[in-house]
Amino acid sequence: MSKVCEITGKKAMTGNNVSFSINKTKRRFDVNLSKKRFYIPEEDRWVTLKVSAKGLKIINKRGISAVLKEAKQKGLVK
Repeated sequence: MSKVCEITGKKAMTGNNVSFSINKTKRRFDVNLSKKRFYIPEEDRWVTLKVSAKGLKIINKRGISAVLKEAKQKGLVK
């Protein structure tokens, strides 16, 4: 599985490590992802999602049902 948030669509970014002598080497900034189970009362089932910290805040604010509906429209969730 790729390291992509299923709610926000955030992916890993690339950048540079910069040393004291200003030598630059490539590095990768990974997303703060965690696997989390959510209960959907309308469908009476559990769903496991890979969610970033920002995605968790969005789910807490709007609710899992509304967020999943938006993510399906964007094509982030099956």
